[in-house]
Amino acid sequence: MREFIKKMRDAGLVDDIYEEVSSVYQAPKIASKTNKLVFFHKLDGDKKSVMNVTSIRKSLSIALGYPEEDIVKNLSKAEYNGNVVNRGKLYMIQPDLLSLPIMKHYPKDAGRYLTSAIVFSEYGNISNASIHRMLVLDKNHLAARLVEGRHTHNLLKSALSNNEKLPVAITIGTHPLVTFASCTRVPEGKEMPFAAELMGGEISVFECPNGVKVPDAEIVLEGYITGEKATEGPFVDITGTYDPVRQGPVIEITGMHIKDDPIYHGILPGGNEHKLLMGMPYEPKIYRYVSGVTTVRNVSLTTGGCGYLHGVVQIRKNTQGDAKNAIMAAFAAHTSLKHVVVVDEDIDIYNMEDVEYAIATRVRGDEDIMVIKGVRGSSLDPCRIGDGMNVKVGVDATMVMGKEDEFIRAEWDD
Repeated sequence: MREFIKKMRDAGLVDDIYEEVSSVYQAPKIASKTNKLVFFHKLDGDKKSVMNVTSIRKSLSIALGYPEEDIVKNLSKAEYNGNVVNRGKLYMIQPDLLSLPIMKHYPKDAGRYLTSAIVFSEYGNISNASIHRMLVLDKNHLAARLVEGRHTHNLLKSALSNNEKLPVAITIGTHPLVTFASCTRVPEGKEMPFAAELMGGEISVFECPNGVKVPDAEIVLEGYITGEKATEGPFVDITGTYDPVRQGPVIEITGMHIKDDPIYHGILPGGNEHKLLMGMPYEPKIYRYVSGVTTVRNVSLTTGGCGYLHGVVQIRKNTQGDAKNAIMAAFAAHTSLKHVVVVDEDIDIYNMEDVEYAIATRVRGDEDIMVIKGVRGSSLDPCRIGDGMNVKVGVDATMVMGKEDEFIRAEWDD
């Protein structure tokens, strides 16, 4: 991660904060005012921390080493086949979560939360890596939010069914491409090969005493997810509203590995980094699905749509019905998507004024708006019914084929 921070600084995308800052509310509030990477040099007195590591597409472009406009198309071709090399053992010291500058972000939060931490788990020859929010209970216990049916939850169920705890290792301050890979829905066990592919073909991992392997990180926590439950929440999620209080599994931390003068990474809940990491990994999947029905040019999950609930798909129509097929393909690719707008190649999908222009000039409400009732959406949407039932809307904001001349916009030659 330190190499990446240097690249961001060279690009003029780092704000260094040298005055003392508190991890309770103050650091998150400062980070909320900018999209630059914020480097706190004196958090809680003498600790280092970064926020907004990947809060804009440019940061991911810097990590990947190619232009922003190529990201979605290139990622859609991923093969998840990078080389993962085991470099040996990782030693541990006695854990003390209270020694880390773990942040409390908002006044109604249940407490201090790990937000950037990647949970690596292995059980029955199956491995997984994914981000979970984790509430600090004391110096060696956390309460985690594990979504039912997702890989970590399934591995925990398997372990508990055999009267065993699930071994895990938690990394904080990991290279952003490892974080991105861990946020992406990939074939089972392919998070680290995907990270290796993104990083040029190879990545090194180190084995913790409990057998779980992790990549390079500023901080590593070793432990076990148990069958014990604890109250988890309130916590601000992707929409900027508070997610419901639940009972979450307790993680017992048994060891800790830290670098000299470690740099803690915090993600602001509901901030742009949270939105990018939640939504952007779905863009290549939408791109692939839409490419099966028409010629797709680009995909964006918008910041105003929480980076997760609203999408814009840019296509080149081959037949008049292609836009509506693209709408259905987008919903199939990302089941939490709530509203999607399909536009032509001349519309800038990153410019919401341009997207609104397409809606204003190319949409007839009786013909171009699809309303789909009684479907599964996101459990994070405050207007959901129950734990996720909702209504989806697709908007065909494309020109009528054969009448393109009527939509030509006036412009000057260079």
